[in-house]
Amino acid sequence: MPTTTNRTELREFLRSRRARVSPEDVGILPGDRRRTPGLRREEVAQLAGVGITWYTWLEQGRPINVSSQVLDAVARTLFLGAAERDHLYRLAEVPQPPVISDPPTELPGHLDTVLGALDPLPAMLVDARTDVLRWNRAYAALHPALVSAPPGKRNTLWHLFAAPEGQHHIVNRDEQAPEAVAGFRYRYSQNAGDPRWQDFVTRLCTASPLFSRLWATHDVAPPHLCDKRYDVTGIGEVSLRATGMELTDHPGVRLVVQTPTDMRSRENIDRLLRGYSATERPAPSSTSGLTCNPRAVAPPT
Repeated sequence: MPTTTNRTELREFLRSRRARVSPEDVGILPGDRRRTPGLRREEVAQLAGVGITWYTWLEQGRPINVSSQVLDAVARTLFLGAAERDHLYRLAEVPQPPVISDPPTELPGHLDTVLGALDPLPAMLVDARTDVLRWNRAYAALHPALVSAPPGKRNTLWHLFAAPEGQHHIVNRDEQAPEAVAGFRYRYSQNAGDPRWQDFVTRLCTASPLFSRLWATHDVAPPHLCDKRYDVTGIGEVSLRATGMELTDHPGVRLVVQTPTDMRSRENIDRLLRGYSATERPAPSSTSGLTCNPRAVAPPT
């Protein structure tokens, strides 16, 4: 039941959204003169398939039961965008259903300029499912096997758990693994209706007994970035602290920058870059083409 403040905001929000939709927008022929612009309450109710009394009470902010299905119908009738729909749910204080997220759209070229400017700090763009989308020269030097992997496996979680033997060079992998899975389940719960997420989890459970065992615990925690220690062949140990920033114009995409935690690690990164010859980067792509159901994966006995 919305609080007093939210009821006031909900009333004003719905009135403003109703006022901007003309009768012609929804196929209503012009008729008698209207005292106010936009749709009438009874027209919104009819188009959304709800009772006029119920919609009036919703717009007035009265204490009534509201379902996500009805809110979605009202949102469609009023042509609400994604942010407006989220706002409606928050004002009505109704938990939002899982959202099937669209794969990231083509990222603009200026983001490559941003990544390049961050050298010699390893930096990448990653989506919510941990697919690596773009990276700079320092990141490629530190993670050559990851950036050269095919699109379906160009993923930080896949690399942590299922990379071929010899590609694991994370020293604190055992410490990282449970935290990584708990954080991934947090994002998975927001996309559980998306078959791409379900299929990715099933494939990873099949490829990694460790991931399967941790997934079966159902541990969940807000995602957070933590320090990673790498043993780089011919260079030595590199300790990095990750910082993540969401891209405002591209929901679900984060810029992750890895910063050396000590002088020795900074010097080792410089040595690594001096000996690295960048190759052409493969075209990024989202994970797809998987076919199993993660909920069918049984916990280990």
